[in-house]
Amino acid sequence: MKTVFVNPERCIGCRQCEFACAVAHSASHDPVAAMFEQPLPRSRIHVAPGATFHSSFPARCRHCDPAPCEQVCPTGAIYRDAAHALVLIDPRKCIACAMCAMVCPFDAVSFHLQLDGVELRTAALKCDGCVGRLEQGQEPACSEVCKVDALVFGNLNEIVNSAREKGAAVVLSAVAMAEPETVLVPEHIKAWRAWGRSADAAQAQA
Repeated sequence: MKTVFVNPERCIGCRQCEFACAVAHSASHDPVAAMFEQPLPRSRIHVAPGATFHSSFPARCRHCDPAPCEQVCPTGAIYRDAAHALVLIDPRKCIACAMCAMVCPFDAVSFHLQLDGVELRTAALKCDGCVGRLEQGQEPACSEVCKVDALVFGNLNEIVNSAREKGAAVVLSAVAMAEPETVLVPEHIKAWRAWGRSADAAQAQA
């Protein structure tokens, strides 16, 4: 399953993901023309400031399974797209009762004026995983523009495994540098530490 994975420690709060998201969901798909559209296109991802200076977090819908928002929606406006495992909202059915927002554990749902194909009305709005872009073979707008890999699109297990390997390499390298070489260390431990140093050096050169 492909998804957008969040690395919060990498986020620098530049908010390019918010801008790209709004443009991707505009009628014109043009960064200049989008600013003059009515209703104004809204971002589905929200960068929140962290507790410390220069820390921030890109909050987005996790497309839970099962999804609490889908379970409580009284009109069936929230549904799951089976092809991409994404939780979507049909604004034509939304009555803005806010039940979805109340149960969302990630505060991913907001309410804004939207065109439902017939009229302009307030309806629930959240990340749709850029389903339209996925159908065209593109990746979500937020991860595409992120320059620091705070948002990474890919297979969930592969992303987690990659992060695990990087973490192991860093730890092993740090331990090898911290411990004196005079200490008797088993050969298999030395091999692992050598691998850690090699991996760390390769990552530094990448």
